[in-house]
Amino acid sequence: MKERVCSVHPPTTNGVVSKSKALPASKLSLKLLLITKAFFLDKQSGKKCYMISSRDLMFVRGDIPTDWGWTSLPGTTFLEFAELIHAFWLEIGGKISTRILSPGTNYTAYLVFKPKERFYGFENQPVEVSVGLVGTKNQKRSVFLHERRDWWIESSPSVGWWLPSCRMMFGGNFAKKRGDEWHEVELGDFFNAGDEDGELEMSILEVSGHWKGGLIVQGIEIRPKQGVFIL
Repeated sequence: MKERVCSVHPPTTNGVVSKSKALPASKLSLKLLLITKAFFLDKQSGKKCYMISSRDLMFVRGDIPTDWGWTSLPGTTFLEFAELIHAFWLEIGGKISTRILSPGTNYTAYLVFKPKERFYGFENQPVEVSVGLVGTKNQKRSVFLHERRDWWIESSPSVGWWLPSCRMMFGGNFAKKRGDEWHEVELGDFFNAGDEDGELEMSILEVSGHWKGGLIVQGIEIRPKQGVFIL
């Protein structure tokens, strides 16, 4: 079990680029100072890590109250989280300056989320994600926002025989549950050379037309590839 040292920073305009289609502010955010970013250090490597909260992400149709809304959870660093209520189009994007990360480091970006009790529209449905520097060809991959499962196929007991278990493999990466009760899925890797002022962009896209909902987004977490903490 690897630990992390977390230092929360108040919102600034440095590092993260907000989008015009971000979710509208709730009454809570009008009354309180929102914590939208968090730095922490990987204890093993000492490298910088960074969490972009959902408040600093872009959500397509985020201003449609029937599609997206805000929710809060007790005992968490951030005051609010974006919640997908009911929509057929899922598109989330975020950007961050590479200057705030450790140079000469391989990083992995993760979408950190929590499925609600009624989490639907994502079962066996691939989601396209990408990570890359602005102005370059982004790395794309397919992931699933549910954990890998084993599927058992068997005949009626009256027949007296069973087929062996079969694991359904779809290609791509599956989400994993963390020790803090949130889930995460890898968006992709990138190398931060640190010799230039770059901007990293990340995206999550699912536009198959299936209705979906019950997804609470904490944000996008960026950690060293060789220093991943596991609770």
